[in-house]
Amino acid sequence: MAILWQEQVCLLTGATGGIGKAVASKLAELGVSLILTGRNTDKLTALLESLPGQHTLVCADITTEEGRDKVVAVCHDRHLSMLINSAGITETGDFKTIPAPRIDALLMTNLNAPIALTQRLLPILQRARQGYVINVGSTFGSIGFACHSVYCASKFGLRGFTEALSRELANSNVSVFYLAPRATQTDINSAAVVSMNQALGNQMDPPGRVADALVEQLQRNKARWFIGFPEKLFARINGVLPELVDRALAKKLPTIQRFLTSATKEKLS
Repeated sequence: MAILWQEQVCLLTGATGGIGKAVASKLAELGVSLILTGRNTDKLTALLESLPGQHTLVCADITTEEGRDKVVAVCHDRHLSMLINSAGITETGDFKTIPAPRIDALLMTNLNAPIALTQRLLPILQRARQGYVINVGSTFGSIGFACHSVYCASKFGLRGFTEALSRELANSNVSVFYLAPRATQTDINSAAVVSMNQALGNQMDPPGRVADALVEQLQRNKARWFIGFPEKLFARINGVLPELVDRALAKKLPTIQRFLTSATKEKLS
């Protein structure tokens, strides 16, 4: 069934991030009514002023119960039909040196918060003629990558949650989707990560490509969507023959460690 974009009311988390802004711009152009969430009022206001159409801002920290309460209260007053969990942070480097509070913050932002928010909003989405949940994950939700251990854990978890919920709701009016970008040109990446990707020859996509992929994924009703080659191929191979990916990534390990473990030492010094 074709999506009637102008009839959609969409809650977008992480709206002021690189991918979030691109998604907001794309959906606003299609006529979607947006509820934009983030933690920075000035950035949210600037985003709102750049978009066509009428939209709603909710300045809230969705990693807290209070923040989720605030978001859910707004959604109760709207005919919410779409939830896009796009908020995310990253942490790279030598696993044994990552402070515990950073691990907790990453898992809360990337995994626990979207699960909790989805649970709260699901009854509202089920009242729509057709509801949508889109979880923005990562290629690293299918491929364990050195010096990204905690980030990978969060995205593997988000992918598993998405898959299980999609199967649970298979006979309902709510469809659940997983979008897996590869490296993307956003501020979430440190200078060390950008340099590492350049040294490895990894392509980094503009955020607009991710927004375009999200729209295409929904239009084609594809539960899983991986962006970019060869990353989408490696994700499939890793699921069947992980030993092949082990060997391929082992060759890249010295380069990864050269950029990311040295960056960790600089942060801690």
